[in-house]
Amino acid sequence: MKTDWTGYNHDKDQLRAEIWSLLNQQAASIGDSFGHIPNFVNADMAAEKLATLPIWQQAKTIKCNPDSAQIPVRMRALQEGKRLYMAVPRLTSTRCFVELTAADLQRQNISIAESALAKPSKRIARKALDCGKLVSFAEMEPIDLVIVGCVAAGPNGGRTGKGAGFADLELAMLQEFGLVQIHTPIVTTVHPLQIVSDLRLPMQAHDWALNWIVTAQEVIETNTSYRRPSGLNWDSIRPEQLAQIPILRKLREQD
Repeated sequence: MKTDWTGYNHDKDQLRAEIWSLLNQQAASIGDSFGHIPNFVNADMAAEKLATLPIWQQAKTIKCNPDSAQIPVRMRALQEGKRLYMAVPRLTSTRCFVELTAADLQRQNISIAESALAKPSKRIARKALDCGKLVSFAEMEPIDLVIVGCVAAGPNGGRTGKGAGFADLELAMLQEFGLVQIHTPIVTTVHPLQIVSDLRLPMQAHDWALNWIVTAQEVIETNTSYRRPSGLNWDSIRPEQLAQIPILRKLREQD
């Protein structure tokens, strides 16, 4: 089976297919994981473990991916009064981030208690996306902590998502605007079956590595040896990305 982003990297395509199959075979995913950032069993416990870390406790503003696996992370952030940014799916808007706070949820009649359930309904998740406000980079606050969704992650910080490259683009643009710094921690929550050998996750110059990997059972500080990108690398941006993502075209024109 192929996804919309199959074909850009054969080795990573194969790794993702293996992880999706393994999660499904081991009943470790919630629903069919194929083609997605996998929603995994005990994702709520991984979120609880993440919340014990100082990098979480000190963070006031968080960027988190909008996938189902990180619903418990996003809801916990809102419950604890943190400002939450999520990218618009596929970056289809020039104002390509949604800003959410507890006050926004309350205005939409979604209680914090309901939002913080271990397994919130899809209705709540969709409504949470809808009730935020779209913001431009100029309207955003500096980000203290980034949570990214992964299909696979390695102990040295290597990672791969679904293969579309959105997470790397988002981080590069945020760095261009000074909203993500060289020291801003990048974290993922995953199932243990998603952690693989570093050799299986070669990183390219435009790839953003993980500083922390959190499962329901353990916390891994990667102390990654990968150099963090210094913003957008236009040579690595594919023509279809430029064609489909309005903010990229705007930044290219300005550049």
